[in-house]
Amino acid sequence: MVEAVLIDLFSLPANLQNNIQGLLHNTLETIEKCSSIHAPCVYVMCCQRQGSERKGEQEFLLPALRGFQSLKRRLEVVCAQTTAAALYTIKQRLDEKDLSIIKVILPTLRKDLMKVYIDHLFTAVYRFEFEDLQVVSDCQNLQICEPQREGQTLPSQDMALIQSEIQMYLESLPSLKGELTILRSSLIPDDIFLHGFTTRTGGISYIPTLSSCNLFSSSKRRDPQVVVKENLRRLAKAAGFNPEAFHRVKIDHANAVCIMGKTEPDNYDGIVTNQKGVTLAAPGADCIPVLFADPVRKACGAAHSGWKGTLLGVSMATVNAMVSEYGCNMKDILVVLGPSVGPCCYKLPHESAKEFHRIDPKCVRLFDSANPYTDIRRATRILLERGGILPENIQDDSITDQNQNITFCTACHPDKFYSHFRDGTNFGTQIGFISIRD
Repeated sequence: MVEAVLIDLFSLPANLQNNIQGLLHNTLETIEKCSSIHAPCVYVMCCQRQGSERKGEQEFLLPALRGFQSLKRRLEVVCAQTTAAALYTIKQRLDEKDLSIIKVILPTLRKDLMKVYIDHLFTAVYRFEFEDLQVVSDCQNLQICEPQREGQTLPSQDMALIQSEIQMYLESLPSLKGELTILRSSLIPDDIFLHGFTTRTGGISYIPTLSSCNLFSSSKRRDPQVVVKENLRRLAKAAGFNPEAFHRVKIDHANAVCIMGKTEPDNYDGIVTNQKGVTLAAPGADCIPVLFADPVRKACGAAHSGWKGTLLGVSMATVNAMVSEYGCNMKDILVVLGPSVGPCCYKLPHESAKEFHRIDPKCVRLFDSANPYTDIRRATRILLERGGILPENIQDDSITDQNQNITFCTACHPDKFYSHFRDGTNFGTQIGFISIRD
């Protein structure tokens, strides 16, 4: 059942904009009579001309609502200077109410255009239905008609203009939850490598569990790619890397490693390079983002290590790739474990925890329970040391000087980090990133 209705009056001719009360009344009447939608949230999208007053739009339209008391309580007029701004504002309202099924009533000629905006600003979480809105100019009336045949694909220049409009609008939005913060390791030499681990502050993502510097988008989350791209742009500007030369692992929770410059696997949890100016990244929202640096051979890598990847040895697989591809000496490689869920919070089913107990009994606490506390960080360190990495070349939460600690528990710090374990399915993601300076 439709949860919200969006009435697009954004690009109507000026004479019809002036008679917006009549237009809205007839549209609402048609919604009640023809669409069988009872008391949905209704959003009216209008063009706000530059320099005009923004106050009192809803009061101005109240006469059109007589007889629509159920809709009146749920109606909001959204005026903005661009379609991107208006639609993004409406998306915020939908997300506040956790609404996902939307009927869009709009002029036929706007349908293909609107679909492009929606494809950019929304994800597969949302479902849209479209009905045509036709303006009969002699009586300034509105009728909803059966959907007509889909139009042709928009010209590439129109697509580029829409993308530019969306990008400019998102760039204009203020940062949320404070300034963008990057955690850096004292182990990795700053004169050779640019690196860091992100926190959740300083981006534009507004949904509580994604707010604010979410750096991952998927079909199951409400943050679209364009918002994540803007968060990444802001991170790149603050950190000093090129967002166009940014490569993130394609998570498979396994141990495959991508060698930059060679054929890219379909999925991989590790990535390595010796190319300057190329930024590698591994996400983490409880799983460990692991960074690797060899200041002698000037090579680096990043890996995503969840409990499955840890058991499969993804960190050592990344180290081995650096050794085999770039001639790195095991004793020169530095490894830093980023923010991740700690043994204070993380539980696994007993059968899975047994595998960590086999690595070292100290990796599991309350082993006889149904869901023992498990330390995937300790397991990662042990496997790295067994593989030949020097203990002093690994930085994690076991370091003596806690002022140097950047391996915080993501679940324990909701103000600083995202956590799948804590926040559920619609969780945000931080990253670890590294590159070789030019």
